[in-house]
Amino acid sequence: MDTPLAEPDLSTALIRVGETCERVVRFTRDDIATFARLTGDTNPLHHDVQAAQRARHGEIIASGQHTTALMIGVAASHFSRSDDGRERELLCLNFNFAFKAPVFAEQELVLHWRVATVEWNAALGGWLAHVDGRATVRHSHPCVIGRGTLLVKDGAA
Repeated sequence: MDTPLAEPDLSTALIRVGETCERVVRFTRDDIATFARLTGDTNPLHHDVQAAQRARHGEIIASGQHTTALMIGVAASHFSRSDDGRERELLCLNFNFAFKAPVFAEQELVLHWRVATVEWNAALGGWLAHVDGRATVRHSHPCVIGRGTLLVKDGAA
């Protein structure tokens, strides 16, 4: 039977409460249509301008999975980084998202995550972190909000 790792000093945590990461993205109409096609999303709101104009929003919109996939990518890239000299191993355990507004082509969208809580989990041998995220049109409203649970472990161990 494996012995669980002792709780390390919080000051050496690989992930910290209040830590943030973000990326700015902009989807073109082609980006939106291509992503929808590649993921099997045939909803005409993602590729048919005329159908989109007749619909509620009046313009091509990105699929929810397009925005959330990029949001997860931002979190995964940041919390598995080693650019500070510390090797990390990351598992994304859970994400939940709510869609608040459509994401249109050519909008500048800020994808942002903030670490809300961190606790040591001896059984898993790493830090469990709850992160809060949002995709926000620059200087405006959130389009997507999310919450995730991450497991961050020492990659050198």
